[in-house]
Amino acid sequence: FQLVESGGGLVQLGGSLRLSCAAPGLTFDYYAIGWFRQAPGKEREGVSCISRSGGSANYADSVKDRFSISRDSAKNTVYLQIDSLKPEDTAVYYCAAGPYLDRNMCDIRGDYTYWGQGTQVTVSS
Repeated sequence: FQLVESGGGLVQLGGSLRLSCAAPGLTFDYYAIGWFRQAPGKEREGVSCISRSGGSANYADSVKDRFSISRDSAKNTVYLQIDSLKPEDTAVYYCAAGPYLDRNMCDIRGDYTYWGQGTQVTVSS
């Protein structure tokens, strides 16, 4: 399975974006979903995840006041709302699905099985 990200683009400093992660064909409710990003020359970092139930979410300290994750199980889609964009948010953003037995748990440092190809977010100043 491959996840499909969308919603990236070129945004001005302080702007907002909503990224989408679709999971066609995946038994969506079996998986926690994570968002990751990789900037040029840097390692990939986990920024957020949401549990299978949608009732629990985690964020990296660097983004937790500006990023918000949600999921719509009817649409097999997870969203990442990004507000107050900064130049350091410029990166390719990936979503990934990880199986969790606990419906109310996710970990941005956990194991994720299926990945998307990424969507570019560029913040201009």
